[in-house]
Amino acid sequence: MTPADLSRALYDLVTTIVERRRAAGDEVALELAPEQIVLERPKLREHGDWASNIAMRAAKPLGTSPRELATELAAGLAAVDGVASAEVAGPGFINIRLDAAAAGALARTIVEAGASYGHGDALAGETINIEFVSANPTGPLHIGHTRWAALGDSIGRVLRAAGAVVANEYYINDAGAQMDKFGESVLAAAKGEPTPEGGYPGAYIAELAAQVLEREPHLLEFDDQVALHTAREIAYELQLAEISASLERFNVHFDVWTSERRLHAKDADGLSAIDTALERLRAQGHVYDAEDAVWVKTTDFGDDKDRVFVRGNGVPTYFAADAAYYLDKGDRGFRHKIYLLGADHHGYVHRLKALAGAAGDDPKRDIEVLIGQLVSINGAKLSKRAGNIIELDDLQAWLGTDALRYTLARYPADSPIAIDPEVLKRRTNDNPVFYVQYAHARTAAVARNALASGVDRSAFAPELLEHETESALLGALQEFPRIVAQAAELREPHRIARYIEELAGLYHRWYDTCRVIPLGDEPVTDLHRTRLWLNDATGQVVRNGLDLLGVSAPERM
Repeated sequence: MTPADLSRALYDLVTTIVERRRAAGDEVALELAPEQIVLERPKLREHGDWASNIAMRAAKPLGTSPRELATELAAGLAAVDGVASAEVAGPGFINIRLDAAAAGALARTIVEAGASYGHGDALAGETINIEFVSANPTGPLHIGHTRWAALGDSIGRVLRAAGAVVANEYYINDAGAQMDKFGESVLAAAKGEPTPEGGYPGAYIAELAAQVLEREPHLLEFDDQVALHTAREIAYELQLAEISASLERFNVHFDVWTSERRLHAKDADGLSAIDTALERLRAQGHVYDAEDAVWVKTTDFGDDKDRVFVRGNGVPTYFAADAAYYLDKGDRGFRHKIYLLGADHHGYVHRLKALAGAAGDDPKRDIEVLIGQLVSINGAKLSKRAGNIIELDDLQAWLGTDALRYTLARYPADSPIAIDPEVLKRRTNDNPVFYVQYAHARTAAVARNALASGVDRSAFAPELLEHETESALLGALQEFPRIVAQAAELREPHRIARYIEELAGLYHRWYDTCRVIPLGDEPVTDLHRTRLWLNDATGQVVRNGLDLLGVSAPERM
């Protein structure tokens, strides 16, 4: 019996009571949906497998006391197949204990569901665009981008697991003065000249210059403007390819790469996406002209000041590109947009939400702006290539993709992180990623050894899973779909990490107590075979959880 089955049974019982009261002429104001029947795991195992406070919530609309309603519901639950007992506690809680067969049946369900176990439809029908990283293509990715890469990709994974249609998007900031400075820096390096004032230093610029010269050997023979344009465009292409490759090595894949330049480009009628966006916002009634500039009245939607869209010199602002980009996402079918921004972008929250309102969307529903805090890694060295940053590639080489991804996704976005590399490199239980991966490797080792000992899954007798460690392990396995749905709805993949850590602990305790493989000449029994199902189910859930975090599940460690 799954938590969903139990919730449905409780819902049916409450609905029966409501219908009976209404048939008797009572006016009952209770309106209830199945998903409103919430089950919780009791803190103490002796209180049962599940607890519900539905009697405390429904008693007043039904004109009765919580304990009286709880007693009636408990009596009804006791007659439900798979429920061993239901008892009333405190002011009206219902503590529910499943029989061993009903609880143990979950092991087979998980094994048969495989990689899909934990996936659901909580966000079915939602189309979500999630934009993250979006670093300027003027240099390598660094430690600040690393956190958003891990977190943004994990958020996208849990959203998909909850049934949403999701696109990971990278916004390429390839327009503006920074690109000219980048081109000037590469050209200067190609000429053997010092970095220009305000330009980009670092050995990576010299490396790019060498690659540009290899691609275009006659670069230095061109006139200055052509040489600058050529150097900038080739270096831009090379740097963007390096960024993409770094992210793929970090198990981060983007479905869409959107160029800011495209928003500025003119069509056959001489109009850009920015021009079109201005007219669309004007049609909404939120654009006005003042002081030789064009403004959007974002204060109508909570912004601290109105925003300039086009300066007096006719040049669009960054806000104009933001507006065109926001509308472009909607035009591509994404009703909900999530932006993941760094700690220095707090000012963008009201600005982007106001933009959504000016575009005719609901700022509370259609846009979400998540602000992340800083991450520091003790002992990390500045990049030899970039000179003033800690590169993602260097961090991967030093700590490993799995350790980095798991650790960065293990904390809420709004909490600063200080990572201790010495902990991450230890093969001990105080290293969370090792602890979880080792649990998975142990399930794989048990399965291999079981096969060698003649234990297979040819029989399944869930009523035999009676040990208290088995009850605790099965209870945790039941929780996984709810944890995934919650992580998706709250955009908090760290809940997955904390869950699989707890699951790993329960598995290790079960492993120490309950044998899958017979001792000595002991015969293979259905208990051994059924425990193999439970072992494999646990491995599957740990594997599914690690996958949602973009972390591998090794079979040997």
